[in-house]
Amino acid sequence: MAYIANTPDDVRVMLGAIGLDSLDQLFDMVPPEYRLRRPLDIPQALGELELTDHLTRLLGRNEATDRRPCFLGGGAYDHFVPAVVDSLASRGEFFTAYTPYQPEASQGTLQATFEYQTLVSQLTGMDVSNASLYDGGSAVAEAVLMAMTVTGKHGRVVVAGSLHPEARQILATFLASLAPELVEVPARNGKVDPDELAAAVTDDTAAVVLQYPNFFGVLEEIESLVDAAKSKGALAIVSVDPISLGLLRRPDTYGADIVVGEGQGLGNPLQYGGPYLGIMACREEYVRKMPGRIVGQTVDRHGKRCWVLTLQTREQHIRREKATSNICTNQGLLALRASIYLAALGPVGLRQVAELSTRKAHYAAETLAKVPGLTLAFDGPFFKEFVVRSAKDPAKVLAEVGNRGYHGGIALGRWYPDLADGILVAVTEKRTREEIDGLAAAYAGAIAAA
Repeated sequence: MAYIANTPDDVRVMLGAIGLDSLDQLFDMVPPEYRLRRPLDIPQALGELELTDHLTRLLGRNEATDRRPCFLGGGAYDHFVPAVVDSLASRGEFFTAYTPYQPEASQGTLQATFEYQTLVSQLTGMDVSNASLYDGGSAVAEAVLMAMTVTGKHGRVVVAGSLHPEARQILATFLASLAPELVEVPARNGKVDPDELAAAVTDDTAAVVLQYPNFFGVLEEIESLVDAAKSKGALAIVSVDPISLGLLRRPDTYGADIVVGEGQGLGNPLQYGGPYLGIMACREEYVRKMPGRIVGQTVDRHGKRCWVLTLQTREQHIRREKATSNICTNQGLLALRASIYLAALGPVGLRQVAELSTRKAHYAAETLAKVPGLTLAFDGPFFKEFVVRSAKDPAKVLAEVGNRGYHGGIALGRWYPDLADGILVAVTEKRTREEIDGLAAAYAGAIAAA
């Protein structure tokens, strides 16, 4: 099968158009010593049938979530994706749209982005949402830069130790060459102490970054933490699991100023870690400091409803010193999938997903706590994730749990030395009672064998 469309006649015509007789003449400007004079060291080309068989065998080596029950979490989750999401999002006019944020974007794409913004605003309780960012981690960093611009403070940024550790790493990278000191308040017993956080917030603190539910799935004393941030004039940035908002209070009710999150769970599959969907929403008074783009609704000269790019605060469009961030794209197709998912489920459906995930997670925690060698790490309420401590090496235990047919969880030692025996377990609405019981049996066998 020919993968390069240019036939010998095509090549001859193109060379003739520029007055050349051969491809060698085209590359004459490359010194002979730098030109490859032998065939590429790659296997011989395969026919379509052979290539399909080869790739099928390679794919068969993957242990994806469709081949074994998945209890992995930590920011990426195996939620159910209704067929309507794939069906609508794969329409050619959406699937092939190039740079959908540009002014020449079609009305359909602009309307889809407007619907996404509307749904995110309704979900978070914030006044306005942008058209999405790269992922949840970069959304955290962008929100902090935004808070520095809003407050005019550049002395300190306070971050909860229960924020996703990779989001903290991204934030540290963004701030590495900037003025603010990055201060981390440790999570003790799975959550942050409001008094300890309040002591870390100073008058020159631009922002306090929290996560609710936090990285361990634990529900923080969020109102007290937000109050501690605001007591010194800092903005409260809260990273949320959007699925949790089907069950938990909206961030506007406890005073969040900027809400961010990873939107993968909203109709997007795990797909080996990305690309994902960064959510950002804020109060209206901060809208002109928001990075990215915002689509607005208006009417044309004939009075018909239409959509336009309303705000683009990057240096390509406004004066450099007034630009918020040079972030240049939104995750248009993933935002569209999130819109379809939220519209299909509606408030009742989203609440059911959140409730099922929570109830099944609590059943899993109770079941795993009965396994000899496993104990629950923290007390108190949690959403769809929880931490267990293992009497045996978590890496060996998880490897054996995998051999027994389950993606059993994530070892926490690489991020939290004091939780070197900890394993984060996530449970979504997809998991069944039989799968949870099977996971417990796998853990029991793995710990006995380790």
